Amino acid sequence: MIIVLIGPGGVGKGTIARRLVERDPRLWLSRSWTTRAPRGGERGDEYEYVSREAFLAAVAADQFLEWAEFHGNLYGTPIPPALPGRDLLLEIEVQGAIQIRRRFPDATVLLVVAPSSSDLEERLRGRGDGDEHVARRLASAPQELAAGRAIANAEVVNDDVERAADEILSILEGIRRDPHAPASQRT
Repeated sequence: MIIVLIGPGGVGKGTIARRLVERDPRLWLSRSWTTRAPRGGERGDEYEYVSREAFLAAVAADQFLEWAEFHGNLYGTPIPPALPGRDLLLEIEVQGAIQIRRRFPDATVLLVVAPSSSDLEERLRGRGDGDEHVARRLASAPQELAAGRAIANAEVVNDDVERAADEILSILEGIRRDPHAPASQRT
């Protein structure tokens, strides 16, 4: 099974993804590549930080499940190794999720949203993003949300990480029980 977490920057996708992997041993979190520099406060294992040249060489060699350029940086998910008995968890941008949805129509796409735009702004500032970056992220959020809602199986409000993780795990258990049921009947 492929599970895709999407949502505007700052909604807490990474935090939720780490929590899901801690709580569900069947999940394996893919580590995306990016050409952006690490942010202050990042541990350094959030992404595989690579040069633009290395990234484009991997694109040319068809080594990604999906990739996209977002706010001037490249992001991509490498094709994972075979993972018997494990479900693949992706934490990616909406552009990449659209590619995954085309390539894997049965993927489960979950849109993570902040409780409000003011919460989103506070989270972006809290992770150390500068004014210009925050403004760009907030300006692109409505388009990301609209595109995400068009492809998502479900929307999860991240008002509390544990509650949001519980909701997502409940959705995943419903899919595992009956993968052919409509998403609305699985939870």
